[in-house]
This record gives sequence, C-alpha cells and structure tokens, in this order.
Amino acid sequence: MKSLTRQLHIGKVAVGGGAPCSVQSMCTTDTRDINATLDQIFSLAAAGCEIIRCAVPDSDAADALTAIKAQSPIPVIADIHFDYKLALRVLEGGIDGLRLNPGNIGEKWKVSEVVKSAAGRKVPIRIGVNAGSLEKTLLEKYGHPTAEAMVESALRHIRILEELNYQEIKISLKASDVTRTVEAYRLLSRQVCYPLHIGITEAGTTFSGTIKSSVGLGILLNDGIGDTLRVSLTGDPVDEVRVGFEILKSLGLRQRGINFISCPTCGRCQINLIKLAEEIEKRLQSVDKTITVAVMGCVVNGPGEAREADVGVAGGNGEGLIFRKGQVVRKVSENELADALIEEINNL
Repeated sequence: MKSLTRQLHIGKVAVGGGAPCSVQSMCTTDTRDINATLDQIFSLAAAGCEIIRCAVPDSDAADALTAIKAQSPIPVIADIHFDYKLALRVLEGGIDGLRLNPGNIGEKWKVSEVVKSAAGRKVPIRIGVNAGSLEKTLLEKYGHPTAEAMVESALRHIRILEELNYQEIKISLKASDVTRTVEAYRLLSRQVCYPLHIGITEAGTTFSGTIKSSVGLGILLNDGIGDTLRVSLTGDPVDEVRVGFEILKSLGLRQRGINFISCPTCGRCQINLIKLAEEIEKRLQSVDKTITVAVMGCVVNGPGEAREADVGVAGGNGEGLIFRKGQVVRKVSENELADALIEEINNL
C-alpha cells in the first residue's frame, strides 16, 4: 500500500498525497543555450516527461531559465547549489520548483530570504541528499556514506526549513548503491510525511543504469515509497523517461503507452523474431495508446499470449497469425508481419 504523504504541486503536477508517481528528467544541455534546452524539453515532453530540471550554475543560466520556463510545455525545476542569489533570481522569473540543500546556501538569513520568496509563490523546495557529497561531520561520525548518515543529513536540512515554518518540501536520498538507497528511503519514510523523489544516482549507462534503477525503484515502489522519480542514465534523457514509465507499468502503477510483450525465442521459432520484435517496438515508441501488444514466435505459447493482448502476432513457418481482441483477423507472410500489426494497432 502506498505511503500517504503531504501533497504539493510542481506547476500543475501534483506530487504526493495519493497522486500518481510522476516521471521526471534533467536536461543535459547548457541552460544558457535557450534553444537547445527547449528543443530537449519538447523531446522529453513528447516522450511523456512530466517535470524537467535544469542546472543553474551562474546568473546567465538563471536569466536563460526564465525564458525557458516561459516556453516550456512542462513544469521546470531549477537546480541550485551554494549561491542563494541564483535561487532568488529564478524564483522571480517564475520557476516551478527548486532543488537545493539549505545547509550549503550559507548563513541562515540567506536561507530565510529564499524561503520567503518561495513561500510567497508557493514554490516547493527539494532537499537532495547524495551519498557522494555528504557533510564532513557525518562522514567522520559514520565512517562512510551509510543510509543512516544520509537520513541524518536530510533531517538536518529539513529542520532548517521547518524552523522557518516552510513545509513545501520534498526529499531525495540517492546513492549509486541500490541496497543503500533502498535502506535510506525506508528509514526516512518512517520519520517524515514529506513527498519523496526516488532514484538511483549515477546508475550508469543505458544498459546497467536501467537494471540498477529498475531493481531499486521497483523495490521502493512496491513498498509504497515514491511520489516522483527520475531514472539517472549516462545517455539520452529520453531513455530515462521511457524506462521510468516501464518501471511504473510493470507494477501496475501507471498505464501510459504500449505494454509490449515478446518471447525470448527458442529452437521452435521459424521466423526472425528478434528482428521483428525490435522493428515493431521501435515503430511503437511514438504511439500513445494504452494497449498490450504481443509479438510471439511459435505455436506453443504464441496463440495464447497473442489472443490475450489487444493486438498480437503468433509466428509460424515463415508466416504468422495476426490477432486483434482475441480473434484471428488474418494470416500474412513473415515480411508483412510488422506492417500488418501496425495497421491493426492504428485501426483500434
């Protein structure tokens, strides 16, 4: 059962309080390049991204983010470190959310200025604890970045905002180690009711990062932990969004887009199923229908899976049956299977 957290809003996207777990990403472009950043944001939005974050390393980036926010189709979060003036600048520019740690902004009066500006606009602040940048005092206390150290760091930052009577807070506790990340989120979720942004940081390339993220986020989501997520991959951020939705779909939490089923092939298969499945999945990437598509290779499990799907293929000897809503609608040769399946999907 999902843990019920306080609800806040990033632009029009509800986070926490029973809202569906949202999928977000971060731009890899230089924020100062407005056109390149907007191009990437529109690509991400087309893939289903619901919230986007941009780095703000200096005042030029802060100014650019105001122009980006004005044209972005989805809510924009500013990633701020150390300089409270940058936070004030993007808040004045209408930003939807901040990612910063109050403890590294400096004196309390600086944090107070940021909170005062954020409160007037009801802009949420994400406290982002990362195992790779914990406070020295905590490293000395715990010896290395343990789950307990990460939670203590988060509670320190939370306390700063709570002392300023600010509760528009969400929290992340990220490490590249899956088990440490899971343990940290479990510990914190028992102590606070703020929404949790979940992710495995520095997870790796598209291949290894997808595996780590799927395991870690899958465990947390199945525990009912997680109000918004980012899959962190060394690669195209569009893949982060696709993987994020696939994780949610696999647990029955979100149903956006195609649920794609294909068999692993075996010696019974008499068509080039790998080529067929890859071609169909690629052609379905831009299809925004909530349907199940099965691409199966032989007569053992193929007809059953294809019949249960909204649209499916069951392969035979150089040919295949096309199923739609449980019924065989036609038999076509192997080289026509992909086109025939796409045609049936378009007809739904």
